Formats: sequence, structure tokens, C-alpha cells
Amino acid sequence: MDLWRFADDTSRLLGVPLTKVADGRTPWEVFHDVRFLGNDRLAPCTRLLKQVPCREWMDQHADPTDTLVYVGIENTKRDRARIPAIARNWKPWVTRFPLCGKWEPLRTKEELLDEARALGVSPPRLYELGFSHNNCGGTCVRAGQRQWKHLLETLPERYAYAQEREEELRQELGDVSILRDRSGGECRPLPLSRLRER
Repeated sequence: MDLWRFADDTSRLLGVPLTKVADGRTPWEVFHDVRFLGNDRLAPCTRLLKQVPCREWMDQHADPTDTLVYVGIENTKRDRARIPAIARNWKPWVTRFPLCGKWEPLRTKEELLDEARALGVSPPRLYELGFSHNNCGGTCVRAGQRQWKHLLETLPERYAYAQEREEELRQELGDVSILRDRSGGECRPLPLSRLRER
């Protein structure tokens, strides 16, 4: 995945070795294991594949007295509201949120991507394809309908893969889906197969 190319390029630019920590499962395997299909409100993959392994590694290898935790959430109202909880959850480490401020004027994502280009680091391919995030190759369950439609148009094979995995979980768990249809004042599951038909 191009995310790892970007991480390797950035690691070389900073002169800091990249440490990869993983438990070996995919998000789809996590959903199967916990018997819950992630969505925009609750994504167990984030906790189990990112936060838990990182925290375990930090407990063993990073002294809180001389280690900072940098969290790459964006400068949106929703993300900024999460800062106190994230900082609390990372204690005893001190956290920093470099994309959420401290620069005057605050830089946009496009300005930050331009800065990376100027430093010789090509941004991840998904940004070049018009995605607003570089998560899970475009198949992040936290994405909304607009991103899933964009994925179908730009990377249909990835959409098809996610649709197949979602259908497998629907067969196992019942009428669940990544997306929700909130039209008409009701909230109903909106499987990727139905979004494709629309």
C-alpha cells in the first residue's frame, strides 16, 4: 500500500527509523473476531489494530519522561473536541496535535501536502486521487457515503473487495452495514451493494 511508501519516505527525511507494530489481522478479521461490523461511529479496528498494539509497544520501549506522542488528527471541530480524551488516554505520555494548531496562520491539508512535496516526499496516492483521507486504502469504515461513492468511481476493485467482506459479515451477523440510510427520518442499514445500485 502506498501508505507504507509514504511512511518510509518520511522516515528517511526525518532520519528516524520507522517502527512498524502490528498484530497481523486485517480490519475485516477484527470485525469477524469481535462479531461487530465497524462504522462511522464505532470502529473496533482503530482500537485493536492501532491503539492497543501501539500502547503495548510504548509501555515496553518509550519512557514517558522523554517521549512525546504525536497524534495526527485534523483541525476540524469534531477532531478538536476529541483532544482532551485522547490526551487522557495516552497518559502518562505527553501528547501533541501538530495538525490542530500552533501555526499562525493555521495551514490547510493542501498546504501541508505541498510542503511534503517541496521536501521531496510525494503524498500518498489517495490524496492525488481526490480522497480526503489516506486510511485503509480508501476502504475505511469511518468514511461516509461520499467517500464510498468516490471509491467506487476511482478504485472499483477496492470497493468490490469491501462489498464482498461486508456481505460475508452480513451473512454471519444479520442486517448490519458500514453505512446508514437516514433518508425519510428513519435510520436503516445501507449495504455497499445497495449504494452501488444507487
